[in-house]
Amino acid sequence: MQVNQVRADSNRVFELRVYHAVPGKLPALESRFRDMTSKLLAKHDLNAVGYWVSTDASAWDNTFIFILAHSSREDAKKNWDAMWVDPAFQEVVKSEQTDKPAGKVESMYMRPTDFSPMK
Repeated sequence: MQVNQVRADSNRVFELRVYHAVPGKLPALESRFRDMTSKLLAKHDLNAVGYWVSTDASAWDNTFIFILAHSSREDAKKNWDAMWVDPAFQEVVKSEQTDKPAGKVESMYMRPTDFSPMK
């Protein structure tokens, strides 16, 4: 029996981002994304698939999770680089210097499997 590996026709990748909010700051982090960051992401072609918070009081408490879809890993880098230097985003960063809503931020790039309904 021969097994052929099937690959997606594109280089599309997804980026999983997990923000660990400072205890008590999750509502502020949600507000920041609702009111500012989501608009800046869209402006720089950082396409959000969705945003989530945990419903369980567990180790995932105080976490804010979102997934971005990128046409390629190279486009992801180019778009993030453009966002980091955007004066509007720099204002967000500056405003959080003394009262950061998030501590640790984790990011992972993922490719869809050949059987994934989302490619």
